[in-house]
Amino acid sequence: MTPSLMRLVLALAILTPSSVAGALPKAENVPGGIALVDLGVAKNRGNPPRAWFGEQPVLVAAEKGRWVAVLGLALDLPAGTHRLRAIVAGEEKTLPFEVGEKNYPEQRITLKDSSKVNLSAADEARAVSEIAEIRGFKRHWREADDTDSEFVLPADGRLASRFGLRRFFNGEPRSPHSGLDLAVPRGTPIRASAHGQVLAVDDYFFNGKTVFVDHGNGLISMYCHLDRIDVEAGDAVGQGQRIGLSGKTGRASGPHLHWSVILNGAMVDPALFVAAPKKARP
Repeated sequence: MTPSLMRLVLALAILTPSSVAGALPKAENVPGGIALVDLGVAKNRGNPPRAWFGEQPVLVAAEKGRWVAVLGLALDLPAGTHRLRAIVAGEEKTLPFEVGEKNYPEQRITLKDSSKVNLSAADEARAVSEIAEIRGFKRHWREADDTDSEFVLPADGRLASRFGLRRFFNGEPRSPHSGLDLAVPRGTPIRASAHGQVLAVDDYFFNGKTVFVDHGNGLISMYCHLDRIDVEAGDAVGQGQRIGLSGKTGRASGPHLHWSVILNGAMVDPALFVAAPKKARP
């Protein structure tokens, strides 16, 4: 590489905070999916567009010579026409996109420990506080020039529970399943899905021992029910690096990994980020 070309590459890295390494996730315009909204020709990579869905900033990537907003769609987002706000080449635009319906199947789980379903006053207060904290992590935004949205599975195991399932614990309805469950024995190494920075680690009432990895530009992965955590907040991690060992901490009926992906504050289907996810059972 010539010195002039090297200077150009470095300039693009500095001036393109919303670039994406690797392939974009698969588009699926349904609640819990991802919309890829075209923002026009990428004429000037040193001046990328900015995009927002509501008040939340959205990841923007250059793909095949065009700018694309990579937008996470929350599970409770109603079907219909929605609008993305963007600033492209100094001009503010409102771009409509469609979201279709998706009916997720049901899953019924029986827990021997009923205290994880019918909470005491103290446990409920703890859970409410932790949910508020996690909601803040979901909205976290860190500009980065190397966001990688081409993920690897964080563990070698069967997909035991799919994303979006309408869940019932001991017959009582609860929030939809916001990730993928990988059936792995206790002590299985858990790997970072892509490189990034550890945003937070903690031991939660529902999620158990949990690691959040910030991949930049509103893309975050979450690993729950760990038996052991091997990283600390602020650590840099590489794709495939071990971040802990699987377990059954928190509300879990057995050892497994719950893996979630968050995009612009929305919990989205992690399977959209991996090239060929293993088939999940119904």
